[in-house]
Amino acid sequence: MRFVPHFTDGQAFSQPLGKIVCIGRNYADHAKELDNPVPTEPLLFIKPATSAVDLREPLNPPFSRGEVHYEIELALLVGDTLTDATQDEAQRAIVGIGLAMDLTLRDVQTQLKEKGHPWEIAKGFDGACPLSPFLPLERVPNWNALAFTLEIDGEERQRGEGADMIFPVPTLVAEMSRHFTLEPGDVILTGTPVGVGELPRGAKLKMTLTGGLEITGSVVE
Repeated sequence: MRFVPHFTDGQAFSQPLGKIVCIGRNYADHAKELDNPVPTEPLLFIKPATSAVDLREPLNPPFSRGEVHYEIELALLVGDTLTDATQDEAQRAIVGIGLAMDLTLRDVQTQLKEKGHPWEIAKGFDGACPLSPFLPLERVPNWNALAFTLEIDGEERQRGEGADMIFPVPTLVAEMSRHFTLEPGDVILTGTPVGVGELPRGAKLKMTLTGGLEITGSVVE
């Protein structure tokens, strides 16, 4: 069954999840921690809808394929069709904000990159995009004021702030719509801050987002 985004009040979005459009290296410190150059234009990729799972359910990634890395990100739910949109149109089309985990098969990704091959299989596997419920948006928020955190076994591992994004939300969404038509039910991931690392088996997770969203989760043993 196709994953359906939900709001924090339990209401289902009117459309099932479409594509998940992501950006890599949208925080300078994260690019540096992986020894990657800081981009001058958005580095975009797509996860399929089949990669989505509920962030509140135990995560069960394919550990047999090497190291699995966590990357917490701000997630945006698209409510209108966007093609070559202005920044104002892009902002108005976002109907929900939440959290996502961009899980990455790091060993697989490294091997593929060394060969110059695409690395979708390291990012788009089943379960690669755990999603939280979305806080409904009644008005455009102050994107720079948004902050989110990830704790693993009680220790803060990542903290992101909208003000630290290389490409702010309005710019990013408008740019994405130049390359891919965005449709109701699509989700946008906005990049991960510094602090990524290996996801431990059996870990307890806690994630927070400005506006009152708090999610607890776990990883299978």
